[in-house]
Amino acid sequence: MADLRVLLHLVATLNSIFGLYGFSNIEFPSDLIPFGVKFGGIWKYLTIWNSAMQVIYFTLSLINDLIGSNELAPRRVPMTRKIKDYLFAAFVFPGAMLVAITFWGILAIDRELIHPKVLEPIFPYWLNHALHTNIVLFMLLELYTSFRQYPSRKSGLAGLLTFGIGYLTWLHVIHNHSGVWVYSVIEVLAMPLRFVFFAFIIGLSIGLYLFGELFNNSVWVREMWTLRSATRKSKLT
Repeated sequence: MADLRVLLHLVATLNSIFGLYGFSNIEFPSDLIPFGVKFGGIWKYLTIWNSAMQVIYFTLSLINDLIGSNELAPRRVPMTRKIKDYLFAAFVFPGAMLVAITFWGILAIDRELIHPKVLEPIFPYWLNHALHTNIVLFMLLELYTSFRQYPSRKSGLAGLLTFGIGYLTWLHVIHNHSGVWVYSVIEVLAMPLRFVFFAFIIGLSIGLYLFGELFNNSVWVREMWTLRSATRKSKLT
């Protein structure tokens, strides 16, 4: 399991690095809206924020594999493990799932709203899957190969909502500066429906956080009981 974990973390890190590199080297036509808008660069897109977070998370996981600890209950939990467990819960898992669900969901309804056909000659097929498909596979494999303790729900959701509200604010800053919405789906929605859409995205993010917590605790149910029993005994002694 240890070797599999290291291999997974290495491959996942490289996947996100290649995804970021590939996207940053695409030369979008200046008249291709919103892709040609210079303001915000590649950091306009949630996909890029998610990929960057994955690089940080899986790199930190590699460091923890090498000099930290993946034991169920180490005498002292390494800082690398504490940070990576929080990143996974609050940002990495819900972020990856949200990106995949919204991208492929909107693509199925109307691809011109999220990934128009005009991009096909300049947007490699492998890059699309590196950014929007592989991330789900890596999240599921990570859930099954690495034990983690979720933070308190209040703490985890606070981080998630802070990022979510921050990104929505960033979208409005870009729109105010350029007059263009980063995602065409927002452009076609009337004002009341935009608020419904934003509320839906926030609600979906919270739901994905809770799903990740439930999924994690179901996969590691025996380990969670063992850890709780050990914690109770230590408190009694």
